[in-house]
Amino acid sequence: MTHLGRCLLLLAVACSACAEPRQARPSAAGDSVLVMTYNLNFGLAGDPETVGAIRSSGADLIFLQETNEAWERALRHAAHGRYPHVLFKHCCRAGGLAVLSRYPFVETAYAHSPGGWFPSLRITATTPIGAIDVVQVHLQPPVSGSGSFVSGYFTTGDERFREMQHFSAGLDPRVPTLVLGDFNESSGPASRLLEANGMRDAVTEFDAGPTWRWQTSAGSLSRTLDRVFYSPSLTPLSVDVPESGRSDHLPVLVRFETAR
Repeated sequence: MTHLGRCLLLLAVACSACAEPRQARPSAAGDSVLVMTYNLNFGLAGDPETVGAIRSSGADLIFLQETNEAWERALRHAAHGRYPHVLFKHCCRAGGLAVLSRYPFVETAYAHSPGGWFPSLRITATTPIGAIDVVQVHLQPPVSGSGSFVSGYFTTGDERFREMQHFSAGLDPRVPTLVLGDFNESSGPASRLLEANGMRDAVTEFDAGPTWRWQTSAGSLSRTLDRVFYSPSLTPLSVDVPESGRSDHLPVLVRFETAR
């Protein structure tokens, strides 16, 4: 992307940030789908409080990051009778992904990161509001090649941009589409790439607040790292980030209907 192109994208993001947050409202037609994205923290595998946050969410489609074999055992038990359609993809320590769904879906792609980090998973779900294409991502953390989170915060944005280019290749935003998960950036090149392709982030639009928090000796840190981008053929009705579970991330729930 040219320097001018990046400047125009930054200007568009700045202008959108000035808009008033969207307000929750009911579905006009009565049909909607509640979608969750949640980074579980692979080090807490099987944690009852975090499992409880998933069970009590009421979500129809659940997308989980940092799953592993132990998380799969706990969540398959919790999903029994609630979510008949389940898929787990284990990878590279914290790179596991999972889908729990009330509705049938098919896996359409599983792509590895061009930078060697975490893969993405693409599915198409058949829902009451029609078929929805979903790309679930867990982008590169802001850590440098030397392991520094300080320099990584300033230097790894282009890596996430390249990952998103790779993971979103071939998407058609004219059809109902979601790109969601742990973006590992509050506002950065990966998000701006999707915005340039006509998609919008429901978490930002509703000003839902931080989705990640971390307690340090110097105090508490919090940022909005989790995103739910949607295409123009979908309309978000509400966004909720409940204070539940024990992960460093919070669950993000977005209710969608078809756009009118």
